Amino acid sequence: MSHSKDRIADAFQLARNQGRAAFIAYICGGDPDFETSVAVAIALLDAGVDILEIGVPFSDPLADGLTNQLAAQRALAGGMTHERLFALVRRIREKSDKPIILYAYYNLIFSQGVVAAIRRFKEAGVDGILTLDCPPEEAGELLAASRDAGLANIFIVAPTTPPERIARIARDATGFIYYVSREGVTGVRSDLASGIGAAVAAIKQHTTLPVAVGFGISTAAHVAAVGRVADGVVVGSALVNIIAAHTGEREKLPAELAAKVRALTGGAAG
Repeated sequence: MSHSKDRIADAFQLARNQGRAAFIAYICGGDPDFETSVAVAIALLDAGVDILEIGVPFSDPLADGLTNQLAAQRALAGGMTHERLFALVRRIREKSDKPIILYAYYNLIFSQGVVAAIRRFKEAGVDGILTLDCPPEEAGELLAASRDAGLANIFIVAPTTPPERIARIARDATGFIYYVSREGVTGVRSDLASGIGAAVAAIKQHTTLPVAVGFGISTAAHVAAVGRVADGVVVGSALVNIIAAHTGEREKLPAELAAKVRALTGGAAG
């Protein structure tokens, strides 16, 4: 697989060419076990997911709601480690050239040595990282290591982020900007947050990067509504809930998740 091209930019461009938003799926790496996680990831990508976001299991996931906290617990209980995470990405890379983003907490990178960790992510086939608890102001070492390795740094903008801080975030972000449509933690919601279109427009005043929207998006109607105003739509907890519900019959998970993606996208993702 080629490591030289910008897979993230290509994925957003392909979606744009097809008149739709890119569909980004989140799963926790190693949930509920290594082999099932590999099969699930490949099934999601084959079903039309444009960008795969893999959560790095962590014992203290501050930004995650109960669904994703429990996913991290299952993965850790199933024996997930740093080494197995790299192996997971390599296995997915054997089957797919689509972008892979890691959703991580800074201590998981810092504890390995930032430069070494970033280099290993890149060598495994990762395209970008979203480090939840490392704001741009504190990210000098991470940004330098990522630039050297050719890894995108995705930063988060929240509903409460003031315009001057959006400008600061946009200055250092690469890959895309992730707009968190709600205050609080991840999780399925029955209603979509208000003001998403205006928020995306405000972010775009400061950057030419694509803007993807996540947190609380769980139905086909949500995906369609967000897709009309954003460049990308992120769905996580709605997929992770399916994994949680089928841990006793894991062989069914790849097909169940592929069907969910097709239902969420109306079969439009490709």
